[in-house]
Amino acid sequence: MSRIRDLHAGWMKEPAYRKEYDALEEEFALAAVLIRARSDAGLTQEQLAERMGTKQEVVARWEGGKVLPSTRTLTRLAKATGTTLRISFAPSSQLVAKGGRSSKVSASRSR
Repeated sequence: MSRIRDLHAGWMKEPAYRKEYDALEEEFALAAVLIRARSDAGLTQEQLAERMGTKQEVVARWEGGKVLPSTRTLTRLAKATGTTLRISFAPSSQLVAKGGRSSKVSASRSR
């Protein structure tokens, strides 16, 4: 039986797969930041949902990268987790060569 890690390594050698995988990088990064903010606050998905006035299933969709939350929602999430929302734009080495831009979203603990 093949391990998913091994299959992924092989697929990454295929240009079409690599392109689609790389296109999802920012969505995965956002999902990771959301999970980290919730986890650092010591909250379950259900507890976070309750603080935000939404459902656990909605939080799961954000954390799974299936739904991109709005800026307003990210602000509510930051408040619910005791963090401050910071959105910044930074050059990406791949995009700088093409004259493009990249974005970054992070959450930091409020003091």
